[in-house]
Amino acid sequence: MLTAIYHIMINFVNKLFKNLGSKSLGRYNHFISEVNEFEESISKLSDNDLKSKTINFKKLINENTLIENILPEAFAVVREASKRTLKMRHFDVQLIGGKVLHDGQIAEMKTGEGKTLVATLDAYVNAINNRSVHIITVNDYLAKRDSEWMGNIYNFLGLSVGCITSDTPHENRPSIYDCDVVYATNNEIGFDYLRDNLKNDFNKLCFKKNAFAIVDEVDSILIDEARTPLVISAEANTNTELYPKINKIIKYLDGKHYEVNEESKNVLLTTEGMEFTENLLIENGLIQKGTLQDLENITLNHNIIQGLRANKLFLKDKDYIINDNSIVIIDELTGRPMDGRRYGDGLHQAIEAKEGLTIQKENQTVASITYQNFFRTYEKLSGMTGTALTEAKEFEGIYNLHVVEIPPNIQVNRID
Repeated sequence: MLTAIYHIMINFVNKLFKNLGSKSLGRYNHFISEVNEFEESISKLSDNDLKSKTINFKKLINENTLIENILPEAFAVVREASKRTLKMRHFDVQLIGGKVLHDGQIAEMKTGEGKTLVATLDAYVNAINNRSVHIITVNDYLAKRDSEWMGNIYNFLGLSVGCITSDTPHENRPSIYDCDVVYATNNEIGFDYLRDNLKNDFNKLCFKKNAFAIVDEVDSILIDEARTPLVISAEANTNTELYPKINKIIKYLDGKHYEVNEESKNVLLTTEGMEFTENLLIENGLIQKGTLQDLENITLNHNIIQGLRANKLFLKDKDYIINDNSIVIIDELTGRPMDGRRYGDGLHQAIEAKEGLTIQKENQTVASITYQNFFRTYEKLSGMTGTALTEAKEFEGIYNLHVVEIPPNIQVNRID
């Protein structure tokens, strides 16, 4: 009984979305007809005449012709270039996908419906409109494959294509970003944006002009990884000689000098402990004037607290282990060592001092951004994926992106 009800509900929801989708897609019928009307005349052009269309389009745009007025013909030109270079002709539903991207929306197309080919339509249109076009993929393989594969279309039409992967030398990246269309992973392009904020030479910038982004697997990048921070760290100018001196002072403190909160792993000095610590700091020449509460001694106060935490709350072989004379943090959930990870705010250095190890300089964050905030910096943003309707409200609320469900070219026989 429950199974029957479940299937009835699923069929109802599917029919509902299908009806909604068909109504919303009706507004694209006239546009598709306009594109198709150009196909016969454009198919008769020689290769050189077809390539010259790009120059003609750019000239019209420079003469203040609206991009919307040449959009159907531009789509028809890309379709013909694809036929001649890749032996692949854009289906009408793929033209709808291109128009959805051009409108700054998200095209939901089932897997296998050719989203990679769809992106070439609007990438071309925005490139001739003097925008940098960034097509974002989720891994290096797809970025390299798509740039080489779809690059045949762009190159045929006189546009330059670039590709950024983790293997791309940083000194070569600014010139690659100067290409009309750039394929890159979300990770690499995000870090390149952060590095731009640390440069002082315009010629070395990767983002030199307004850009349009087409995000593949948009639900994964803009929703699942939205709050993932991209961080660039640099070595802080800290005095590593201070930590062993603080650690010696910590040895003289006992239970009446501090209060421990094991749940939050925090420590506070008592009034008696504050006075006792100040006297020790003065005796060791670490405080020149004032008290531990004064602004000029705030760093010492912080280091005392971190030293207490390292000695009283962080235990060897429970919270961390020592491997090759280095502190390795233990993940409290999995119990596995996390190589390369370090505690922040001087805690890691305090633990190194406690264990008598060589103290490494502290790192500080010099640039940071989340994927959500990074992609919102684009002048124009769109995306495509096979699964977006379930996150439609999030896309609209966070990015002001509407999801348009596009049917497959041939009806799918399987029951999802």
